[in-house]
Amino acid sequence: MSRCCTKAWVTGKVQGVWYRGSTQEQALKLGITGYAKNLPDGRVEVLMCGSQEDVKTLSEWLWQGSEKAHVTHVEFEVLEQAHAPDTFSTY
Repeated sequence: MSRCCTKAWVTGKVQGVWYRGSTQEQALKLGITGYAKNLPDGRVEVLMCGSQEDVKTLSEWLWQGSEKAHVTHVEFEVLEQAHAPDTFSTY
């Protein structure tokens, strides 16, 4: 099974609504490693490393997010070479 890494930038009401924590829960369920971190401009950056199918599943979930989140845009970048972390963290 090939592993891939994708970075996403999530825009909308995604800070202060448990978006990172719920993203971490979903990632761990799927066996995805990476991170979710708040950016100074109000977006959340997410690194997802795992099987293509699992990364696709989490990528689609990012549009939903936590119950109180309101996602307006998600931008993705597939990373050709990336160091895959051992776990999924929040910052």
